[in-house]
Amino acid sequence: MKRIRRLYVVDYLLTPEKRIDHAAVLCENERILAVGGISGFSREPEVEVHEFSNAYLTPGFIDTHIHGAGGFDCSSVRQSPRRLEDMSRLLAERGVTTFVPTVVADRPEVMLENLRELSELMEQPLGGAIAAGINLEGPFINPLKRGAQEASAILPIDLGYARELLAAGGGKVKLMTFAPELEGAVDLVEFLVESEVKPSMGHSVADDIETLRAIDAGASHCTHLFNGMPPMHQRDMSLSNIALTDNRVTVEMIIDGRHVHPRMVDLACRCKPANQIVGISDCTMAAGMPNGEYRIGPSSIRVENGFSQTAQRTLAGTTTMLDSGWHSLMSCGHLPEIQAAAAVTRNPAESLGLFDRGTLLPNKRADLAIFECHTNRPLMTVRNGEIVYQA
Repeated sequence: MKRIRRLYVVDYLLTPEKRIDHAAVLCENERILAVGGISGFSREPEVEVHEFSNAYLTPGFIDTHIHGAGGFDCSSVRQSPRRLEDMSRLLAERGVTTFVPTVVADRPEVMLENLRELSELMEQPLGGAIAAGINLEGPFINPLKRGAQEASAILPIDLGYARELLAAGGGKVKLMTFAPELEGAVDLVEFLVESEVKPSMGHSVADDIETLRAIDAGASHCTHLFNGMPPMHQRDMSLSNIALTDNRVTVEMIIDGRHVHPRMVDLACRCKPANQIVGISDCTMAAGMPNGEYRIGPSSIRVENGFSQTAQRTLAGTTTMLDSGWHSLMSCGHLPEIQAAAAVTRNPAESLGLFDRGTLLPNKRADLAIFECHTNRPLMTVRNGEIVYQA
């Protein structure tokens, strides 16, 4: 392989463990070689230099809960008017280098076939962000908290069907949302843990006993905290309360500014350790598309001016991608810049065991995102050493 060295020079970078001013990152092919102040780097003739003024650099963003974008719906591969490639390239344009296609519940035969097709698509090279696994949001959830999902697609826990789902995903399923109050929840958690799939509690009305039982069995993740679960109460404990206060649990939060009130974002950021907050987009196929009618699996949604809703006016995902959303963790959650950046880089990587990315360190993957200061406009995205977007 031909050796290609590139030096990226910016006003500052977020590793995200720390901020380094007047900084640079040196990469060789798909790996990071060195990170630090610009004075520590020599500009050798064989090094390709990309120098930016009024810009900052972070690890490539990682979206672990995204249903679609750019006209592609992960839950209805065959019916989508656009391709997974279109979603991949759009995400790269927004600083995302890794994403986990997220699938909602559907009729078993439809869901299984869609998983097989999605898994096959993910085997093909993508020109933008890389698809690093599959996230199953259902079907073993509580119909009372189904959100935009179809009631007919929600099923009781069935370990046989769970095995079929994982098999249809071709070994790519990384995460499954389930409701802890359902009969057989502990058995499901144990099965998922054995299968190296992360059990995530959500779309649930579980009380504290049911939630803690699932956590004790191995559930360590919570699907979009506050959404799809009972509101917090001072006497009646639920999944919301426990996920917020139990440090064994990493929580997702939709950071579009609409799904969660700013004071609830602030509350979560005050309660949870900084490394246990994962910012997600929960985007649908409408992200990056004009107003109109779209879908999430079998459900139809209407998008107008950024609002994504069902006919019953239930919020149905969002169109706000991570590059726009992560700043709400600073403004609403009062997180320092490095902690907010970690919520969309290091934290999601570690939550899914993707330890080769998410931080700017030697020998990590050369996944980088460069943004304009003040406007936060994406300027360049580097995925696995390859420049996949340049403004």
